[in-house]
Amino acid sequence: MTTVNHDAIVTDDHRRAGIYRGEFFLYSPNRESLALVEFAREMIREAFGGRDPETAQFDIPVEAFAALLAELKPRFIHHPESKRLIRDLLLGLGCDSSETYFDVPRLRTSTSDDYLTTGIAYAFHPHRDTWYSAPFSQINWWLPVYPITSDNAMAFHPNYWQRSVLNSSERYDYAEWNRTSRKDAAKHIGTDTREQPKPLEPLELQPDLRLLPPPGGTILFSAAQLHSSVPNTSGRTRFSIDFRTVHLQDVRSLSGAANVDSRCTGSTMGDYLRCDDYARLPQEAMAPYDGGPPQPVVAGL
Repeated sequence: MTTVNHDAIVTDDHRRAGIYRGEFFLYSPNRESLALVEFAREMIREAFGGRDPETAQFDIPVEAFAALLAELKPRFIHHPESKRLIRDLLLGLGCDSSETYFDVPRLRTSTSDDYLTTGIAYAFHPHRDTWYSAPFSQINWWLPVYPITSDNAMAFHPNYWQRSVLNSSERYDYAEWNRTSRKDAAKHIGTDTREQPKPLEPLELQPDLRLLPPPGGTILFSAAQLHSSVPNTSGRTRFSIDFRTVHLQDVRSLSGAANVDSRCTGSTMGDYLRCDDYARLPQEAMAPYDGGPPQPVVAGL
């Protein structure tokens, strides 16, 4: 059974516990999420000039399109307003500003009809974020910038929630990737996928789950959920925003989703910023994660 909670009125503690059990939480657009979407749209409009950003791929050479995204995406990621709007969104949905930590938001694109599927517009194969050194208490937040359809959305594969997948995560170390492959990715204005964990066996991806919130609608799910990019055949480029959170209480207690198949090393714990002052996680809280995400002691809370 897959549970999708729509506009659930629950505490953040209750919500996190449900997510660690494999539940999804889907929220309608609100003032804070729409403000974030509008800010992203302003930056996108500026980057694309007078072109429709959803169909500009059909009028721009692929190299020029990739170069445009390579300039746009870092500006959005590192803009102070992006962090402020993320903080407002988290507080608006009941997160504790002194206990909730987030990483910088990413502006993602998925072009249509195999126009650009590598580098800056990399289409993600089925994966769990926990294969990439994410802690088992990480919660992923995802929202579309423009309307999406089932043929340009994100797909979840909940049949694998408690089912292991043979994968290459044991070869991935986040700290090592930051030292080496991240630099190579920057040179190639994209995402270096050479060392990224992948499934090593055929997967049964159908049936899948595709949630289709309107722009500003927000999906919350566990970093341990197997998910992938739907091959975009919609005729429109998809723009979306995603970021991740951890809760200090869960980090310290080693709470989170169960680990069924992640064997990576390294840690993303140094990426998170506290909502109220952008401070990093305390060193003593991060220390147990230095060798890789530890097995959750309290799975599902």
